Amino acid sequence: MEQPTREPSPTVGELGETAVLARILPRLEPGEAALLGAGDDAAVVAAHDGRFVVTTDLMVHGPDFRLAWSRPHDLGWKAAATNLTDVAAMGARPTALVVSIAAPPTTPVSLLEGIADGLRDALDALAPGAGVVGGDLSASSVLTIAVTAFGDLDGRRPVLRSGARPGDVLAHAGARGDAARGLKVLFAEARDADGEPDADLADAARTRHPLLVGAQLAPSPPVSAGVVAATSGATAMLDVSDGLARDARRLAEASAVGLDFHAGALGPDPLTAMAGAEDHGLLATFPAGTTPPEPFEVVGVVNGDAGRLTLDGEPVDTSGWDPYSGWDGGTG
Repeated sequence: MEQPTREPSPTVGELGETAVLARILPRLEPGEAALLGAGDDAAVVAAHDGRFVVTTDLMVHGPDFRLAWSRPHDLGWKAAATNLTDVAAMGARPTALVVSIAAPPTTPVSLLEGIADGLRDALDALAPGAGVVGGDLSASSVLTIAVTAFGDLDGRRPVLRSGARPGDVLAHAGARGDAARGLKVLFAEARDADGEPDADLADAARTRHPLLVGAQLAPSPPVSAGVVAATSGATAMLDVSDGLARDARRLAEASAVGLDFHAGALGPDPLTAMAGAEDHGLLATFPAGTTPPEPFEVVGVVNGDAGRLTLDGEPVDTSGWDPYSGWDGGTG
């Protein structure tokens, strides 16, 4: 039986902002913390003890994603995930997102609908009860997604980068190096003869390497582990987005301590685990003598060598992802 022809999607320029919003907003939920969602000039979100955690992140076509490799759903999912882990790294429970999208007027509205679906599904999976409470649409020559995320500490103190002490246990939750390996796969298997990203080749690579390519395009970080760490006495914590080594150095410098990673705890390729960016796991320290809660795994120890990062006692390269200089770890 012949399949019906799917009607092409109108562009955002053809529909205009009001009509585009009318197609996007019904795909999103405001979440449990929203006292007033989208529709007025601003939303109203509950903060039960008078404090809230707030963070923001940009995704720009080119340095952050390739439309030929990422499906619209991937973009929405990743935009949510990358912000939710920043909230989680403070020991907070994500409550709300504000999402702004700037897109060329020729962009099919179906692409924005797919982004909205990805945002909704990521929130449902990674931060149940959180929702999208507002945002903005604008025109740009480059597709850009900006997300601001809010979180509730539920009466707890925030977990900072600066609280680690010598003797603390160093632990990590989430993937280590999978996103970097996925990016290598895409550069190796998802470019055409001219070296340009190719959507069909990306789909084929994703079929062959679902875990690795999925970790790069639509990561599933352990968002709920942030609150688990906070309630279990974590002394310091941060989101690992620019590479385990690069972000660990930030924690070490903030706490004026040294961090010694155990190579045997990082898998068969510890250097890739240390250098690879975009896994969005959580690196935390816990008091000496304690056992970190699941899903955290012990990966090292805190010592008194202020600002020094080592792997089994040997200095380790702390390069990783930098949006201005590109990827330092050799994946493109």
